[in-house]
Amino acid sequence: MGLRINDVVPNFTAETDQGTVTFHDWIGDSWAILFSHPKDFTPVCTTEFSAVAQLADEWAARNTKVMGVSVDGVEDHKKWKTDIENYGGAAANFPIIADDGLAVSKAFDMLPAEAYMPDGRTPAHSATVRSVFIIGPDKQLKLSMTYPMTVGRNFAEILRALDGLQMSTKGVATPANWVPGEDVIIPPAVSNEDAKAKFGEFETIFPYLRKTKAPK
Repeated sequence: MGLRINDVVPNFTAETDQGTVTFHDWIGDSWAILFSHPKDFTPVCTTEFSAVAQLADEWAARNTKVMGVSVDGVEDHKKWKTDIENYGGAAANFPIIADDGLAVSKAFDMLPAEAYMPDGRTPAHSATVRSVFIIGPDKQLKLSMTYPMTVGRNFAEILRALDGLQMSTKGVATPANWVPGEDVIIPPAVSNEDAKAKFGEFETIFPYLRKTKAPK
């Protein structure tokens, strides 16, 4: 069975281009994003890693660490980062897991248990390793997305989703297409009296749909 929202994510120790990491220890008290790739030196993935590097200040502002996973070895990762940095014009200072044994990909249910990488493999052999996992400081999975190899991930949306998740820790929900600064939703389980005490003024659109200013 795959990981579900609010499951504690697998802990693992793995080699990266920045040394050995134990995942839960690496997360610490931060939020974390784990994003996976089927192979180094692939075109779509190069653009994606570059996009992550360009957002370094945004991740830091949200107390969020990022880590890549690719089904190749450490030396390939180090060489690939030259292309990533040249393409995006930003330093790729985050670690990339060398998942050439597929342990992490299988632990996160991106590949079946019996999967293996044949000689002369192509990215198609690990095509499902194209996922994003957003993980809270409690080490629980908060959100996951999986993409096909032909569609580049929208990291602006991943950043927006992270903002929504962090906002939800304040006891609210976010509506469709929400971005920071817009009104949020008061959960139906909160009574009008409690909503007034907690949030102040709010707008009742339907009895089950009430909006208020986003908590600071």
